Amino acid sequence: MADPLQPWLERFGAYLRTERRLSPLTRQHYRRDLHNFAAFCAAAGTGAWSDVTSHQIRAFVARRHRDGLAARSLQRQLSAVRSFYNFLLREGAAAHNPAQDVSAPRAARKLPQPLDVDQVSRLLARSGDSDPIASRDHAIMELLYSSGLRLAELVSLELTDIDAADGTVRVTGKGAKTRIVPVGRQALAALAAWRERRPALAAADETALFVSRRGSRLSPRSVQQRLRHWGLRQGVDGRVHPHKLRHSFASHLLESSGDLRAVQELLGHADISTTQIYTHLDFQHLARVYDQAHPRARKKP
Repeated sequence: MADPLQPWLERFGAYLRTERRLSPLTRQHYRRDLHNFAAFCAAAGTGAWSDVTSHQIRAFVARRHRDGLAARSLQRQLSAVRSFYNFLLREGAAAHNPAQDVSAPRAARKLPQPLDVDQVSRLLARSGDSDPIASRDHAIMELLYSSGLRLAELVSLELTDIDAADGTVRVTGKGAKTRIVPVGRQALAALAAWRERRPALAAADETALFVSRRGSRLSPRSVQQRLRHWGLRQGVDGRVHPHKLRHSFASHLLESSGDLRAVQELLGHADISTTQIYTHLDFQHLARVYDQAHPRARKKP
């Protein structure tokens, strides 16, 4: 017997791909979250999406919470259900959104932990070799720190996205939105060195800026592994990953400039409230300086 809930999930997946133009990874998250919700509804005997009530959605959230799902994951799943019902409303397949007034447990807000300037300098210190892989990795790390790119943005870059003469990179971010971001002098030099060595690895018809040993576009997982490798090799405390360099870019820039709006534009945040987390980091830095420098704050030896 055909599942009566499945066709609308497929139509929603097509909507996310063609109209909202979300990334494959984001669509995968939506698909997994809604599959869990559909399985819960099917087990309860739900025959149509319009039959679902807010009570059922609360029961679903409670079940997932008992299964050990973290508050942030519950919030993401509930957000997926809300988005799905907004789509059903638009298509006339539901009369209301039963998830609208359902809330998930609040997650503790974790501040990102950036590298300090000395740690970044240690990570980006050149090893002096001419190995294409090392050259590629150096260019990746310089660009991540110079321009604050997301991992998905970095691996999707094409050769034509770098404008060396103008010192910019064209970035396609969330929702297929494009922004132009400055690239620093040292990152441009590292990119130029990589482009000289790139033909030794890249397939003849490959247009990706960063490629693997096999000559094809570098995967997000490979970038994560390479950054962890260099963090260990360069003796940087803590695990180094792409988002940590993005955090470092944002916090160092805000610390120097104090211009939250500019940092928002450079990061590609749609909502400034997302960027405001870096003001907490900046305050932490100021608090440490105060504790160390103010006569009335310093601890007596």
